[in-house]
Amino acid sequence: MAISPLAPAAFPDLPVIDGVTFAAAAAGVRYQGRTDVMLAILAPGSAVAGVFTRSATRSAPVLDCQAKIGGDPSGPAAILVNSGNSNAFTGRNGVEAVAALTSAVEQATGVAQARVFTASTGVIGEPLPYDRITAKLADLAAHQDAANISDAARAIMTTDTFPKGASATVNVAGKQVKIAGIAKGSGMIAPDMATMLVYIFTDAVIGQAGLQALVSGINDQTFNCITVDSDTSTSDTLIMGATGASGVDVTGNAHFTQALHGVMLDLAHQVVRDGEGATKFVTVDVIGATDDSDARKVAMAIANSPLVKTAIAGQDANWGRVVMAVGKSGAAADRDRLSIRFGDITVAENGWRAPDYSEDAASAYMKNPELTIGVDLRLGNGHSTVWTCDLTHGYIDINADYRS
Repeated sequence: MAISPLAPAAFPDLPVIDGVTFAAAAAGVRYQGRTDVMLAILAPGSAVAGVFTRSATRSAPVLDCQAKIGGDPSGPAAILVNSGNSNAFTGRNGVEAVAALTSAVEQATGVAQARVFTASTGVIGEPLPYDRITAKLADLAAHQDAANISDAARAIMTTDTFPKGASATVNVAGKQVKIAGIAKGSGMIAPDMATMLVYIFTDAVIGQAGLQALVSGINDQTFNCITVDSDTSTSDTLIMGATGASGVDVTGNAHFTQALHGVMLDLAHQVVRDGEGATKFVTVDVIGATDDSDARKVAMAIANSPLVKTAIAGQDANWGRVVMAVGKSGAAADRDRLSIRFGDITVAENGWRAPDYSEDAASAYMKNPELTIGVDLRLGNGHSTVWTCDLTHGYIDINADYRS
């Protein structure tokens, strides 16, 4: 599969996070000749927080993780992830698979089952051949290395065309605190938690409740503000671990919060840049709504519209489709106050085409790989920004042949 034209030049050089190690292996869950399982082990006492899909058909691994978040943090923790099979809509087999995997991790590593968090991503509705994963656990436990996070990032990919990573280092009270994260996601991406798998690690000291509040709040501003295709996954999982190895307490620290926000937004943007078949990265910025909730309705209506997204793919400055999306959003809108811009070019205002509108200028702008669609409803102070990509035939090709 060709790498997305919106991909970064290379996987970033992520810092080692003291207190967490990684290993990856090829278990042959579905893919042959590539790594498809990763195991991370966190030091005793690590705080673990998570946010998950709100899908009514969420998978057995998601339900198990949700039940474990906020438990006793005294012992070590482990994260086991496989790609190729989502272990979703698999009934009793799904529950048995999670129990077998968490038990096998406990036997191989000594991490109690109550602190083993699993995730599976891939095809829905097929029983997970978990014996292929358990057969690799001894090897995964034996080859743990703090520098193996890039291998872990590659092991969790499905239709992704590149591994995703981001990091930050922040000074707190004269000492350095490090954050490093990895993610996977390309299709079945729509807000309602995150719609992907994300794992973030820090050596900061912070209690579980404080970490959970931080992750949940930033998630609403980052992963919950992206969409590729409007489809919410059954398996979305974001887990963050704080090992405390730095000895630096970041509770309530604004600099740490800002740094974590940057890492999460970077990973969220990378998911959009790897949207299945994507050739354009699109920012949708809505202002002037009656409130932030209405602004979000408008922004998501634009970002999820197949007509808007296909126009973008065709480099067509079809602002009429944006008008349509605003009107269908369910948010308060006044046709005669509405203004729309593509980048810095005002294409419509006061409910009509802008007097100085230039089709040539707008069409030239649409050829850029990164675009901004701006909407001003001129009704209030509500604001929302979301990120999406175009919709090309590549998306159809990938998803029409996904199981074959």
